[in-house]
Amino acid sequence: MNKIERTGLSRQFGHVGTYRPGDTFQNRIDLALSGVHRPRRAGVCGTPLLGAESIVLAGQYEEDDFSEEEILYSGNGGRDPKTGRQIMDQVPTTGILALLRSVETGLPVRVLRKVPAEDGGLEVYRYEGLYRVVGSTYGPGKSGFQVYVFRLQPFRTA
Repeated sequence: MNKIERTGLSRQFGHVGTYRPGDTFQNRIDLALSGVHRPRRAGVCGTPLLGAESIVLAGQYEEDDFSEEEILYSGNGGRDPKTGRQIMDQVPTTGILALLRSVETGLPVRVLRKVPAEDGGLEVYRYEGLYRVVGSTYGPGKSGFQVYVFRLQPFRTA
């Protein structure tokens, strides 16, 4: 029995439960408990074998860009934990490998984004919907270091 089977968690590509785009979550713990994005710290939930189930855009990487038609999502790693600045090249980690696999599988990825709360309070995590990873590049980022950048577009069924 693998870890997922032992913990009772299963991989799910697509919507989870009754959660739909526009739903908000107060913090990463709420995301984890809901099952919409299980890791409490990592920006990518997934495996190199199956692909990415969900990602979180939290404004930590300078290459990240969100629009209604396309998301540019940076891979992880290479940042200084104190300043948040990119200080070295990214290397293929579990999250990056999961996103690369998602390019091949075409399975939907849940996208969450850290946004200001509508009531003017603290920031919340908003479920943006399902996207497909349509491509990736590896090259110099804005800081000059090699970074992975993934292109995601809204998931549409045929």
